Amino acid sequence: MSKDKVFSDPNLKVSDFEFNESVVKVFDDMVVRSVPFYLEMQSMIADLTADFAVKGTNVYDLGCSTGTTMMAIHSKLDPSIGFVGVDESVEMLKTCRTNLDKAIPGRKVVLVDADLNKGIELENATVVILCLTLQFVRPLRRSKLIRDIYEQLPENGAVIILEKVLGEDSMFNRLFIKHYYEFKKRNDYSETEISKKREALENVLIPYRLKENEELFAEAGFRFIDVFFKWYNFSGMIAVK
Repeated sequence: MSKDKVFSDPNLKVSDFEFNESVVKVFDDMVVRSVPFYLEMQSMIADLTADFAVKGTNVYDLGCSTGTTMMAIHSKLDPSIGFVGVDESVEMLKTCRTNLDKAIPGRKVVLVDADLNKGIELENATVVILCLTLQFVRPLRRSKLIRDIYEQLPENGAVIILEKVLGEDSMFNRLFIKHYYEFKKRNDYSETEISKKREALENVLIPYRLKENEELFAEAGFRFIDVFFKWYNFSGMIAVK
């Protein structure tokens, strides 16, 4: 696993964050060092996926990145369940295919290059996972995306999301962000790296408050919605049709 040094150069001119080749090469290190309890949450996502995935159906991983989530859920699911990974980054999909071919060669996996801002077509899906993905969908497009997913899921189909979130109050939001940056420093990120990545993500990653995400799913029609993980400004949520 290559170490993330994408934003380490103090002279780097910052542009909008992209999942390009330089990011993809270090992505696995980046996400483990940038997202608290990331590997534990992958385990939780796998447990919950196993609770709702039906034999002979498909599990969709929207924003599949390097394939970590599909590798995590593989051992929990019946062999008849297919995986569909969707990502807009061609570089991510290349790395994902390489990783999955090595780690889970017997599993049926289809990878799709698609922009979630334009919606999504699901085929025979019972679980849809959005792991650190919805936050990158433009706010004006999120409601339609969730409605698209809802309409194509069967009864008792589930959506599992992991998101960076805002605090419900500005005071808590400031505190949560402060503690989050302390977490990144403990994981060997410098002030320069933290600052430059924040600047790069400013117009790209747009988080909602947890309640706003819950309302998004409730308005789409999901019957059951609950939070299964919360750490300062990160949350995991599940919604069932």
